[in-house]
Amino acid sequence: MVSAPIDDLLRELAPQVVGVLTRRFGDFDTAEDAVQEALLDAAAQWPEQGVPGNPRGWLIQVAYRRMTEQLRNEQARRRREELVAARTPADRQAAPPADLVYESDRDDTLATLFLCCHPALTPPSAIALTLRSVGGLSTAEIARAFMVPEATMAQRISRAKQRIKTSGVPFGMPAPEERPRRLASALHVLYLIFNEGYASSTGPDLQRVELSREAIRLARTAHRLMPDDAEVTGLLALMLLTDARRPARTDAHGTPIPLAEQDRGLWDGAAIAEGVALVTAALSRGSVGPYQLQAAIAAVHDEAPSAAETDWPQILALYGLLERMSDNPMVSLSRAVAAAMVHGPATGLGLLDRLADQLDGHHRFYATRAHLREMAGDLGAAVADYRAAAGRTTNIPERDYLTTRAARLAEDLAQRRAR
Repeated sequence: MVSAPIDDLLRELAPQVVGVLTRRFGDFDTAEDAVQEALLDAAAQWPEQGVPGNPRGWLIQVAYRRMTEQLRNEQARRRREELVAARTPADRQAAPPADLVYESDRDDTLATLFLCCHPALTPPSAIALTLRSVGGLSTAEIARAFMVPEATMAQRISRAKQRIKTSGVPFGMPAPEERPRRLASALHVLYLIFNEGYASSTGPDLQRVELSREAIRLARTAHRLMPDDAEVTGLLALMLLTDARRPARTDAHGTPIPLAEQDRGLWDGAAIAEGVALVTAALSRGSVGPYQLQAAIAAVHDEAPSAAETDWPQILALYGLLERMSDNPMVSLSRAVAAAMVHGPATGLGLLDRLADQLDGHHRFYATRAHLREMAGDLGAAVADYRAAAGRTTNIPERDYLTTRAARLAEDLAQRRAR
């Protein structure tokens, strides 16, 4: 079993080694496969033999050899071997010593992240490739996280690498004029990974903690490499402030607990303090983006002693700003809830009516409307919406919670009518 420090070290070094080999050979596909094999070797050897003095150099050396072996032994890649050999100077034909200080001894993590989150990839493909190449997770680990067969995930990763190859995107940092778009894609992929961990779209658990942690780790890496980027800082703050509530989000049986009913004493105070400090620093820089605004909203929730004492007018104002820079109907959905808390449920329901066409079929629309109708005292309609939401979610704990909520409300309604 690999210890946590070694596992963390391997994940930190993985994208750097991928970057070194890709930069050296110009072949991301083969380099990424070779690094995966080197990581497996390290996971098997280091716990027994100890971590080498230069772990990065060790991984580069092993991956280099693996890459050469792949090129030599696989007939299907013979042409690539010849091309690589022709391009590679004679002094680079042998594996370099592990303690060599490379001319490219720089951190290629960010370049690797940009490559894996290329806009040409679909979000599922970019997520899978990012988790493997930047996160250092094995294909089997990613497959387990997304509850698909390993062969399916392997095909998804293979297709992603093929798409990168055919796109002709060179390895390296994007040109300055392209960097904002590529950074936006990278942050979006990290955000998707976090959200899938925080509120799983399907399966037997409400949360997949390992995915949330990995997203936070990657966001920390991005923040370390780009400490002055306000949106990178905002995204890390958002993840920390949201994940801080995780201990109180479910009961002992894994059943969801609404925000208003959570034991706030269970929230992670250290994560909240770090997140608040980060978003405060980001907002002070003057350029406000969507992640900073979402982090600010999360901070207002986290700093409130209770749901009733939450500064809902401030949250409503922040959602108003966020809605102006986003066409995401989920933002409008959240703003409707904030409006209901400030002006009453009728106002929130009026805003929801405008979203019915866009969100018809999405369980969160029905769950939100059910909540607001319950606030308004329209229990019969709330029961119908809770049931509609339960029928549309693919997450089992969430479905069970919504079904139970509908049943309890229906019972209350029946008792009222019987009086």
